[in-house]
Amino acid sequence: MSMFCYQCEQTAKGTGCTAFGVCGKDPETSALQDLLVHGVIGLGMYAHRARQLGASDAEIDRFTMEALFTTVTNVNFDAQRIADMAGRLGTLRDRARAMYEAAYQTQHGSAPAPLSGTAAWEPAANFDGLVRQGEAVGIEAMTAKFGADVTGLVYLIIYGLKGTAAYADHAKILGQEDPAVYAFFHEALEYLGREEYTVNELLSLALRVGEVNLTVMGLLDAANTGAYGHPVPTRVRITPVKGKAILVSGHDLKDLAILLEQTKDSGINIYTHGEMLPAHGYPELHKYPHLVGNYGSAWQNQQREFDAFPGAILMTTNCIQKPKEAYQGRIFTTGLVGWPGVTHVAEKDFAPVIEAALAADGFAEDGPEQYITVGFGHNAVLGVADVVIDAVKSGAIRHFFLIGGCDGARSGRNYYTELAEQVPQDCVILTLACGKFRFNTLEFGEIGGIPRLLDIGQCNDAYSAIKIAGALAGAFGVGVNELPLSLILSWYEQKAVCILLSLLHLGITGIRLGPTLPAFVTPDVLKVLVEQFGVMPTGTAEEDLRAILGDLTPAN
Repeated sequence: MSMFCYQCEQTAKGTGCTAFGVCGKDPETSALQDLLVHGVIGLGMYAHRARQLGASDAEIDRFTMEALFTTVTNVNFDAQRIADMAGRLGTLRDRARAMYEAAYQTQHGSAPAPLSGTAAWEPAANFDGLVRQGEAVGIEAMTAKFGADVTGLVYLIIYGLKGTAAYADHAKILGQEDPAVYAFFHEALEYLGREEYTVNELLSLALRVGEVNLTVMGLLDAANTGAYGHPVPTRVRITPVKGKAILVSGHDLKDLAILLEQTKDSGINIYTHGEMLPAHGYPELHKYPHLVGNYGSAWQNQQREFDAFPGAILMTTNCIQKPKEAYQGRIFTTGLVGWPGVTHVAEKDFAPVIEAALAADGFAEDGPEQYITVGFGHNAVLGVADVVIDAVKSGAIRHFFLIGGCDGARSGRNYYTELAEQVPQDCVILTLACGKFRFNTLEFGEIGGIPRLLDIGQCNDAYSAIKIAGALAGAFGVGVNELPLSLILSWYEQKAVCILLSLLHLGITGIRLGPTLPAFVTPDVLKVLVEQFGVMPTGTAEEDLRAILGDLTPAN
């Protein structure tokens, strides 16, 4: 059985995984994920038409987000759970069809013509049949029909929708939803279900994905800050504390909050990992004294780091890798995350996690104290905007560099460390997402009391970076592209894709993207992105810094 997947940066040979995913995804899982996307497009075709007639269904709206999020890289590797979701998808598609037909009958007095193509898909009766269906509807089938350029643009949109769906799901969990977002998703999916495309329409739709993603990141920002307060600069211990321990990885702040509450009298210390590090900056999470620090670094190092962690591990969203046998009995998943053989906590009762932590050794002694600082969200940075603006006007701050994005294991990512190290002393570095683990323990110092390294937060906190850039542009009376600001981004999975589309929607130009360009962006599509937006691949650290600054010597 073969497969084809090119949705992540580490795809085999930079072109596509064809036998087994570099991420650990097997061909059956890959086929079922392709089928889920195919089926969601059909669901969207009916849901969009029904909404145009005034009918909608909250379960269908939310399931659309969950299904797309499930197919994001490193989320769910449990083929049976994905097959079960495909069965549920068939049921909801039938409900969407009935909803559309009833609304049409009410308004027009007759039954609508049945939809064909993707909307007519019927899920197979068993697991093997679903896998065979998935094999027939993936990237290769579309490429054979439409060619590489159109297929690449279609999947640019699909991947952007997947990333936005992840953020929308996080926001929904904390009570923030927008019917207009669901409406757009179904509109976009309806378009993707057509039999004809134009390049211009696809590019336009891709930018609209970016526009809606900006809205969704705003919803998630409001959800997180509304529940846990605005992040404030906070020192975070990155060395162990003696005692029993649970490590929490992923992105979902609510899961962490629930676990903190359930463990507050247990004597267990809680550590963050990876994209959960920014949680320490939120006052309503930081108030728990047993949230003692951060352990480890980015997701791709987890097999080594989890093996050495003497406690239980909870994976809350994407980022999971194949667990080593040594810790498979003490790693747990929740939410949409899944790995075959790993205990899944579905109802947010984390008693099994707590029991595993109590049974494990825990840390025998304190490690030497070492700290980093997080919590420079838009509220914190804009609170000292006058100081920042004065520093720019006086020449104390020459330039801002946003160096952030997804981390990964592919060679070449040392570029981001080298770049951060070589940024001149009169420049400030903004960083976000797990790419910061390449350099966030280095000492960068300050400029007039302003830290030279400002950790803005998780990948969705690109919203904070955009808010900061917009405020600075307004203060100086210029456009964002006229600011002394350069964006050097690393990408790995689909949330990085939707963030890039948001930046392009805003008209931000000159973005450097690496360590490699997406395999789904063909040379002809790249040419368009270069001509319209100046998107370019990263070079060497020194070459890129000289191109941006000219003189690398700090101003006096």
